[in-house]
Amino acid sequence: MGIPVIDLADALAPGSRRSLAVARQLREAATTSGFFYVRNHGVDPAMVATQFALAKALLELPAERRAALSMKHSPIMRGYESLGEQTLDAEMKPDLKESFYCGMDWPDDHPFVQAGYQTYGPSQWPEELPQARPTCQRYIAAMNRLSERIMQLMALSLDLPEHHFDASCRDPMVTLRMIRYPAHPADADDRTFGAGAHTDWGAITILAQDAHGGLEVQMPDGQWVAATPIEGCFVVNLGDMIPRWTNGLYHSNPHRVRNVFSGGAPRFSVPFFYEPNYLARIEAVPGTVTADRPSRFVACTAGEHLREMYEKTYGLQKAAGETASA
Repeated sequence: MGIPVIDLADALAPGSRRSLAVARQLREAATTSGFFYVRNHGVDPAMVATQFALAKALLELPAERRAALSMKHSPIMRGYESLGEQTLDAEMKPDLKESFYCGMDWPDDHPFVQAGYQTYGPSQWPEELPQARPTCQRYIAAMNRLSERIMQLMALSLDLPEHHFDASCRDPMVTLRMIRYPAHPADADDRTFGAGAHTDWGAITILAQDAHGGLEVQMPDGQWVAATPIEGCFVVNLGDMIPRWTNGLYHSNPHRVRNVFSGGAPRFSVPFFYEPNYLARIEAVPGTVTADRPSRFVACTAGEHLREMYEKTYGLQKAAGETASA
């Protein structure tokens, strides 16, 4: 079993000619690996290349400048994260990666910003890279469009109306992350990873990876399979909200990273994490709870779910004033 490649040609708009055929392919991937590549996705390759160039520039700023942008200064976890700050697999050593988080530009008077909801608010930007903010906002806008379309195709794959998830995805929670993995240490033990085995927390992740590879996906049979970079393709995976939304029908599979194929060079990747509206209700969609498949998950809001994951991974305490439910 491998990771399928899904061609989005003639399926990028509602009602497109190949929408149902693509939805069937998505369902097959979602009920097995929870991962798939997408090609002909409508995102300009030049935009992706520009985003990687920015990632390199950001993560090669002097150490003191990166530290000044630490995500610890941000109540919504925006900014720089240094090596070893995150441990995605609690049984392993801290992750060998550093990264920069940013998100959508939300106005100060937006009710979600005023409520202090996770991901809604300002990002931190380096003064010496004035292109950082507009570059990231253009990329986020492109990823938003693609994410919205994948959610529509997912609705079709579940025999639901194409626009079933649209309302839930207005004012979405999104995070753009630029990651730098140093070369894997020659003396590393088997508890050392760039990113330890984990599942993603939200709805979908769209990953641009450089040519070095190193991402591995665990299949339902337990086997680890390389998600080898394919030119012109993104890797898409389903996050933990999707099993809750589909009563376990669709999978969110573990994955991990080791930068062992770069010949000593750093590996860069740019994942985009897409989650629905903070107050969206996450509960089994019609048709997924049956006599043979009783309800498996407690309903919650998207915000409750995401905040729980942040606290688990970073050991955070609930922020003062944080609203836990709708």
